[in-house]
Amino acid sequence: MRTPDLCAMHQDDSEGLESVDLILNDTVGVARSSLEARKIVAEVCDTIVKRGGRLAGAGIVGILQKMEQDSRGLIFGRRTVVAMDGGLYEHYPQYRKYLKEAVTELLGSEASENVIIEHTKDGSGIGAALLAAINSKYSTEV
Repeated sequence: MRTPDLCAMHQDDSEGLESVDLILNDTVGVARSSLEARKIVAEVCDTIVKRGGRLAGAGIVGILQKMEQDSRGLIFGRRTVVAMDGGLYEHYPQYRKYLKEAVTELLGSEASENVIIEHTKDGSGIGAALLAAINSKYSTEV
């Protein structure tokens, strides 16, 4: 199932969950689904997205805590921008919400106010370029 399908099912707020029914029919081949089954599917979508967002948020907090430790207290209390790349973060508002909630829960509301999470295009390429630049610096010193 593609992310847009999961997102559409998760965002379906119609009384009969018509988008969920349509996607189940078109994608999975379920000709008729009960309202109860569609509610379960929507709940499963929410659970999956919540878990993914919270895991990503926990990963961000772990990296920030390590940076704080390594910098001897120079990270927390200052504005820190985290660049996120990918369609899931870009197109799925519930995922962004759960990720940010996890960061707030783990850091506390005051510290998390300084953590700005922004979507960026080609973050993977930029990250690879930065790692290559850092590695080349160390390679020449050895």
